[in-house]
Amino acid sequence: MIPAAIPSPPQEWSQISLGPLTIHAYALCILLGIVLALWLTGRRLRARGGTSDTLWDIAIWAIPFGIIGGRLYHVIFTDPRYYFGLGGGPAHWAEIPQIWLGGLGIMGAISFGALGAWIGCRRTGIRLSAFADAAAPGILLAQAAGRWGNWFNQELFGSPTTLPWGLEIDPEHYNFPDGLPAETLFHPTFLYESLWNLAGVFLLLAFDKKFALRRGALFACYVIWYGIGRAIMEVFRIDAAEVISVGPLDLRIHQLLAILLVIGALIGLAYSLGRLRSEKVDSFFLPGRSPIPAETESLRETENETKGSKDPPPAG
Repeated sequence: MIPAAIPSPPQEWSQISLGPLTIHAYALCILLGIVLALWLTGRRLRARGGTSDTLWDIAIWAIPFGIIGGRLYHVIFTDPRYYFGLGGGPAHWAEIPQIWLGGLGIMGAISFGALGAWIGCRRTGIRLSAFADAAAPGILLAQAAGRWGNWFNQELFGSPTTLPWGLEIDPEHYNFPDGLPAETLFHPTFLYESLWNLAGVFLLLAFDKKFALRRGALFACYVIWYGIGRAIMEVFRIDAAEVISVGPLDLRIHQLLAILLVIGALIGLAYSLGRLRSEKVDSFFLPGRSPIPAETESLRETENETKGSKDPPPAG
């Protein structure tokens, strides 16, 4: 008897042919994630003094850099033997740019995307830390949507399970593990991570509303939340990945990097909170790039310095 399970979509659902054009469901999920991230980030940027033009001027750099970085991360750290023919097997160089087949590493996407965002921020006069804080919830929302591309591709699932929410995988699919019965169910890690990321969106928005985190502090919270979740998900996943021995532990490369990200983000969070306590003014713009007249900006700084004081500011 097969317990109640999560079905995988038929393989023909993974792509739609419209004449000479082939649309891949994986790519649509990534595109949906980008649209959602732009929508939420745009709202948050406008609330901080930016405009729609500000968002697009940065996104036009961040998105291409992020896609390239995500693909390079997947190729280099997930299965370099397959792509480069290491160990005597055939190389698959032609598949490296074929992102619609699946395979975008979020760690590489964020790293390269941050580089692109930095370029865009420099050109628009926005602090990178301010943009990162505004974009953090949207990034998690994009990841929550993008993970469903793994469901359409029947990939990146977890180890076998008898839980009622186990994931069915087509036994004829090339990702089905050898030697297992056709009725085997697997942990739906795509769903676990999607729900984890979605919960993180609401958590970050709540943190920002209550504590007004700035100077990269909210982005650090994003990295911590994602890193913890990714380290947990890697316990379940059985897809190909490099394994590194750390003392008595054998850690998948993604798991090790996620742990290092959490440690680095905790340090970054402490640094950001320290700056917030010591600085009286937190400008959204780079020095000299604010559209607000210098006299008004100076007046705001004076008001910030005297805000909360019981004594009135000196006359004149």
